[in-house]
Amino acid sequence: MLRTESREPNKLKGDTEAAAPDMTATAEPPPPTAGRDLCFQRCLWCGTPAYRRSFCRACGGTTFERERSTGAGVLVRRFGQAPLNTWFVAMAEGFNLLCQVTGTEPVVVAVGARVRVVRGATPRGQGLPLVELTHRATSLGRWW
Repeated sequence: MLRTESREPNKLKGDTEAAAPDMTATAEPPPPTAGRDLCFQRCLWCGTPAYRRSFCRACGGTTFERERSTGAGVLVRRFGQAPLNTWFVAMAEGFNLLCQVTGTEPVVVAVGARVRVVRGATPRGQGLPLVELTHRATSLGRWW
């Protein structure tokens, strides 16, 4: 006959409560220390930066290292309608992300404007990172 050990109910409850913080600490990465911090991933195989990716776009690797961004970027393209004020931002580290511009009217915002991150991390990863203008876009005028 197969013999199994049985535990008392109070020991089992105590064991699971003690193990719960360990499991959550390894499952989720530590949150950024300040609201302005923006973390991105860098592929360990080829060094390509990415934001919230499950695999590398360049080499297909699945191992990443987390790094903190400086928070500086340039507006590249508007996404959606003007009242929403959402833009694709080319960050200084080499990755692009979708952000919402805050603190200014949508008509003032233009391609080429420099921005900085105001809120990089939201609770449980919901919502978009917020950026604000640091320098307006220069007039292209006659670029040729």
